[in-house]
Amino acid sequence: MSTSPTERVDTTPALDAPAKNSNTRWFILGVLGLAQLMVVLDATVVNIALPAAQLDLGFDNADRSWVVTSYALAFGSLLLLGGRLSDLFGRRNTFLIGLVGFAVMSAVGGAAVNFGMLVAARAGQGIFGALLAPAALSLLATTFTDPKERAKAFGIFGAVAGGGGAIGLLLGGVLTEWANWRWSLYVNLIFAAVAFVGGFLLLERHTTSAHRPKLDIPGTVTVSAALFSIVYGFAHAESDGWADAVTIGFLAVGVVLLGVFVYLQNRVEHPLLPLRIVLDRTRGGSFLAMFITGTGMFAVFLFLTYYLQNTLGYTPITTGFAFMPMIGALIVTATVATSIILPRFGPRILMTSGLVIASIGMALLTRITLDSHYVSHILPSLIIMGVGLGATFAPAMQGAISGVSADDSGVASATVNTMQQIGGSIGTALLSTIAASAGTSYASSHMGSVTDAAGAALLQANAEVASYTTTFWWSSGIFLLGAVVAAVLVRPGKLADAAEGAIVVGH
Repeated sequence: MSTSPTERVDTTPALDAPAKNSNTRWFILGVLGLAQLMVVLDATVVNIALPAAQLDLGFDNADRSWVVTSYALAFGSLLLLGGRLSDLFGRRNTFLIGLVGFAVMSAVGGAAVNFGMLVAARAGQGIFGALLAPAALSLLATTFTDPKERAKAFGIFGAVAGGGGAIGLLLGGVLTEWANWRWSLYVNLIFAAVAFVGGFLLLERHTTSAHRPKLDIPGTVTVSAALFSIVYGFAHAESDGWADAVTIGFLAVGVVLLGVFVYLQNRVEHPLLPLRIVLDRTRGGSFLAMFITGTGMFAVFLFLTYYLQNTLGYTPITTGFAFMPMIGALIVTATVATSIILPRFGPRILMTSGLVIASIGMALLTRITLDSHYVSHILPSLIIMGVGLGATFAPAMQGAISGVSADDSGVASATVNTMQQIGGSIGTALLSTIAASAGTSYASSHMGSVTDAAGAALLQANAEVASYTTTFWWSSGIFLLGAVVAAVLVRPGKLADAAEGAIVVGH
């Protein structure tokens, strides 16, 4: 629907007007992209800084994973709530509040004097990130309504979402080696300040509806508890195994609560996540593609980082730079493919072919050995994966919110982020367990050939490489599964020109 240049629409809750002219829209994209980059890279930027933080604050190895897990738990479990709050109270307001809160929590974490303070700050980052991420994607959807401009904008935004993790590795390495581990958190103050000023000046103030629907409290509590249980269960499986009673208990509770959540959404007047959003074939296929991609791509960042540093002896900074060709390929592919192919043929061909290409790139990584060379064995795989992921992320994001009414765009955007976050958590736990089993199996089967200490060290090194290559094969299969899902579920043809029911004010 559209309006005349002077008409104000007040039929949906807390709607934000799109930018008034093309130049302003592209500046807004820069602001939203910067905020998204801050949220995405914070999942990895702290990883490289962890050893230095551990030495400084004096916590042990058993507690170290909580610095990462606390962020994932808060972020993943509260995303749907954050998305609905942006629908109810205005995307601009939610975006700006999220930026301020994220910056404050980053400052607290950077100034941490003990382990508890650092973990609490990381959880706080996750809470405000859950407000920020869906608001940013929702603002992108309502700002760019022209099909050609929208394709380019989503291409750039998708490249940021897909490559932010690798950029975090590089930034974490640079800041830790050249400054101090605390700057891996303090750097967010710079990102947030720039994004806040830009958002405050450029984003239109929202119009508050007199008929704002109520927040679905039972649904919010149920799904937040379900997602928390699932993320915690997989995180616990990584450290304590799948047969552990706590692991099984949390995963079982999470699945049961998800069932209760679906039951509730069919029966409440104002559901947190209207099931019509996920039951559409294109949106449902896009959500699943994001979930599967998040599950598989962690093998690139996690295990290839281990290989480069532990086996080939790369420094953190060198490791970060090693990923840059993948990011370059991802950015180029995402922007070009979504500008040229997506408007003409729709998302299915891009997502399907992109996941097949990513699968091939991951399979090529299984060729690594103890003395592999970067140019011959790693660089081609990274470039191929960058092309595949670039062709997947942006179309999946756009497909996931296509045809969604304006007052549901926030929760639809949150669902995209939730799928990627939960997929990443599952991928980390699943592939870590597979890697450990593969390494142990290799060492056991080759133990008979060990005759001295040097042989034992060589066996251990080869066992580590075997664990990495096994996870790369699994990730290749996961990407192929995603390609099948996209091919079967996503409808052929073009996407809708803009979100159904989008409000256009002053256009």
